[in-house]
Amino acid sequence: MNTIVKLQNVSKVIKGKKIIDDLSFDVFEGEVFGFLGPNGAGKTTTIRMIVGLMNITEGDVVISGKSIKKDFEGAIASVGAIVENPELYKFMSGYKNLQHFARMQKGITKERINEVVELVGLTDRIHDKVKTYSLGMRQRLGLAQCLLHRPKILILDEPTNGLDPAGIREIRAYIRKLAQEQGMAVIVSSHLLSEMEMMCDRIGIIQKGKLVDVQNVRDFVDGEELVYQFEVDDEKKANEVMNVFTPALPFEVKGNKLQVGLMKEQVPQLIKSFVEDGVEIYSVMPVAKTLEDRFLEITNEKGEVLHA
Repeated sequence: MNTIVKLQNVSKVIKGKKIIDDLSFDVFEGEVFGFLGPNGAGKTTTIRMIVGLMNITEGDVVISGKSIKKDFEGAIASVGAIVENPELYKFMSGYKNLQHFARMQKGITKERINEVVELVGLTDRIHDKVKTYSLGMRQRLGLAQCLLHRPKILILDEPTNGLDPAGIREIRAYIRKLAQEQGMAVIVSSHLLSEMEMMCDRIGIIQKGKLVDVQNVRDFVDGEELVYQFEVDDEKKANEVMNVFTPALPFEVKGNKLQVGLMKEQVPQLIKSFVEDGVEIYSVMPVAKTLEDRFLEITNEKGEVLHA
């Protein structure tokens, strides 16, 4: 895959304290990359370094083959970004805002403005003043502003902050559309685990300025082991079977339902053990782990519980 953004051993030191510690990862064309971590983990600091709003202490960021340090103008020309909240002129219409931003870039035509307005779904309201817009509409206008110059990479810092469920769903749909239909690379930072699971192709977890893990979302959530739920007639007897079958393996019993993490090949073995000991099985089904489950597992493995 074509690499659009490459972080190479990026660190940031502020007042003698290392805020970002040796971050390295790639972001590819046509993917949504989720930058996940609790508030204060270093997400916004990293994004500010990527877009040149903050100097890099060590390492480099390469965008479309150009270094932020050595060729800032060339690198940043490929970037569209909203860091925290989009800055808009509320007393002007959405269209006049876009005209104003278009003057800052060469070659942005009226046709391009109209194309972007349609892409983000603001055609019916684009000539209304921004002060009449909902928060979701302002976020979409901010997206339109970012897209005017046809960037190769879109960077959004907490894009769903303050939005209601309908607004969150809208922004999520537009982000997916940009990646899939426009072939754009998108970096989204957030602490909202459920949203990241639905929005992203890959997830990078940052904890105290360090990158903990980078994985495909489905691989990250599923892993090699799945949690299976067994519905049985006799939870007491099932409990006894489990203590013999996997004495070191934790499991949970809720009424007549038993949940346990197993490798796929262990499932028929456990079913056989239940049947041999007279436990009637009414159903067996995998229980998908959420991104939150995996996030907490991984951060616990690193020695610290995070509340995200």
